[in-house]
Amino acid sequence: MFRMCGRFAVDKGTNELIEEFVAAGGDVHDWAPRWNIAPTETVPVVLESVKTGELVRRLEMARWSLVPGWSKELKLKVPTFNARAETAASKSMFSASVKSKRAIIPASGYYEWHTDSVTKKKTPFFIHAPDGQTLALAGLYSWWKDHGKAEDDPTKWNLTTTILTSDAVDELLDIHDRNPVPLPREWWDDWLNPVIEGDQGFIDAAVAAALPVAGSLRVREVAPIPYQGEGPQLIEPVEHEESPTSE
Repeated sequence: MFRMCGRFAVDKGTNELIEEFVAAGGDVHDWAPRWNIAPTETVPVVLESVKTGELVRRLEMARWSLVPGWSKELKLKVPTFNARAETAASKSMFSASVKSKRAIIPASGYYEWHTDSVTKKKTPFFIHAPDGQTLALAGLYSWWKDHGKAEDDPTKWNLTTTILTSDAVDELLDIHDRNPVPLPREWWDDWLNPVIEGDQGFIDAAVAAALPVAGSLRVREVAPIPYQGEGPQLIEPVEHEESPTSE
């Protein structure tokens, strides 16, 4: 069963994302466009950190399911690929990230499933920007250290991330009662800036600023999404045959 937001697509390559988000390249050598990204898989994220006294924005690869630094294991018993915006600042799982480890998760769109109240049939939809632009989904990140590995092991540190969700805007409410938080361009700098200490008020302001963007998103029905399938055909609209009219 898919949860909100449980699958999304990024149809841009590394160089395109770096240019679009004005970021430096990080460890992104393995990235290629994807149309069926699932939780715990690798996703591109944009983040900022202070290096030699200056803010540096970069594109990195992260595991899509946030794991706080205090966790003893990388695999958690509860899903953490989404974080509820209304409570993120007060949850121990996300509170440290809200303060200074906020990220943008680029997405060309995301999938949502509408469940018919009578038949219980689940119909998939692809939700995207009207102009084809990349969505800047508000997210959080955390570095998790595997204490069982040697200090010089390149896999000792794991970058993990989550996507913030809020109550669905009216335009999307028929599909699902939640939607990701798509940040407008004027919010990118403050959202990523680790010097600005985030709290619940900061999160609430970001959600409010995202409302017009969320309300402008377009929805189209797509074919059922296979768990292992991949490719741009997954976001093609379903064309229903018209019923023949009777004479």
